[in-house]
Amino acid sequence: MAKPQNIVGPQIRKLRYQQEFTQEMLAARCARFGWDLSRATLSKVEAQIRCVTDSELLVIARALGVLLEKLYPPKN
Repeated sequence: MAKPQNIVGPQIRKLRYQQEFTQEMLAARCARFGWDLSRATLSKVEAQIRCVTDSELLVIARALGVLLEKLYPPKN
């Protein structure tokens, strides 16, 4: 398997599931906050296939209604 391109993908997926959002729903919410992305792009982010910029992370956090730090894996 290729090296992961981000560390936030699994946590984004987990938060999306917890809020019962489909990928389409979260992509639409991100568009309202200024990032027009497709469901396929969101899928690549969640699968850690695509890098995510800091500004994109801010949009995802706003779209999910969580603090930015919640997008990162929990500290052990």
